[in-house]
Amino acid sequence: MIGSPADLHRFETDFGPHVLIVDGSRVYAIDPALGHEIDGAASAGREAVRALLSSQGFADTVFMRETELRDPPLRSLSLAVAQKCNLGCQYCYAQGGGFGGPEKAMPWAVAEASVRRLFGQARPGERVNLAFLGGEPLTNRPVVRRATELAVRIAAERGVPVGFAITTNGTLLRPDDAEFFAGHAFAVTVSLDGVGEVHDRLRPFKSGRGSYGTVIERIKPLLERQGAMQVSARVTVTPRNLGLRDTLDRFVELGFESVGFSPMLSSPAGSAQLDEPDLDVLLAEMIACGREFERRVVAGQRYPFANMRSAMQEIHRGTHRPYPCGAGAGYFGVSADGGLFACHRFVDDPAGAMGHVETGVDRDVQRRWLAERAVDRQEPCRSCWARYLCGGGCHHEVIHRGRPACDLIRGWLHYCLQAYVNLQERCPELFTS
Repeated sequence: MIGSPADLHRFETDFGPHVLIVDGSRVYAIDPALGHEIDGAASAGREAVRALLSSQGFADTVFMRETELRDPPLRSLSLAVAQKCNLGCQYCYAQGGGFGGPEKAMPWAVAEASVRRLFGQARPGERVNLAFLGGEPLTNRPVVRRATELAVRIAAERGVPVGFAITTNGTLLRPDDAEFFAGHAFAVTVSLDGVGEVHDRLRPFKSGRGSYGTVIERIKPLLERQGAMQVSARVTVTPRNLGLRDTLDRFVELGFESVGFSPMLSSPAGSAQLDEPDLDVLLAEMIACGREFERRVVAGQRYPFANMRSAMQEIHRGTHRPYPCGAGAGYFGVSADGGLFACHRFVDDPAGAMGHVETGVDRDVQRRWLAERAVDRQEPCRSCWARYLCGGGCHHEVIHRGRPACDLIRGWLHYCLQAYVNLQERCPELFTS
């Protein structure tokens, strides 16, 4: 990997040298001579790089400007309908479901106010999204269903499309949930941290008994009903389940629409967090999964590795973003008591408090948040070539732990850029289908 300055990143592929122009996330094939010029400019410093970019016409169009995102409309809410859980995962950001406080369930009045708040600013044709999380949201199934039905009615009345999602540990699923979720085209994410005993060690019931067998049995009706409803597996990666490739293959065989990995970088008590040696293993495992994705796709096979698929889509679009996600902008988490927080991970955390569903977003707080969290105002992000693909990292993790995974992110994106070029050449239909 070439140590690149903040304005470009040069990388080698099976089809010759290429460069990522950071502003606008643009990828170009370059001839070897220009590659040597880029290396020379990089060693001379940032101004030399900018002069070279300008001489080659790469700096003619400016995509990223330091303009402040101000008062964005609300487009997505996740409701913590149950701040309680029947599992005892040691690393849980929700601290066993209660977010550090007593267990509670969202009353209908709060759920109703949340749904009405979500539609309040939306104009006909503008899509909104409603998600249900916890704790374990299915411990409060009546509110999940009632809120969904209310959203469907309002969406029809106002001509505002609505999408639904739920994240569940899978242990409380019933056959009629499959019918309900399919009927409303839910995106269902099931938390699974490995196969068999690996999952059981990380996600036991509070009694200590393993939960894997229960989950696998109860997700079968959902997997059989996929179509409008999509069922994904989300794997939280800790030092105890780093065998990603085997996990991915087993879950693909089970029939999940998508399988994704999320590293545990910040947990309330520091339990099961990944440290530097673990992150090196994780990167190698992620790349191994990516290479299998490349092999399968070129062979005309489906391989639903979510992290890879998302990276290919975003590089192809030229995604360039000043924030890692919509947290605190168009997306908020709602606590069981109705508090608005920057996202579902900040529920009942003063660091992400943003208002209340009854009174709306506190715009002064939101403006400060957006001004402070923009990637170009963060260090060391400002001098990183990956900043507009990364967006600066998860706000919750950065606030509570810092940035331990920058090398992981850069290493993964460097590989993904190489894979993107290789797949463009070998399987261009992947990007047109």
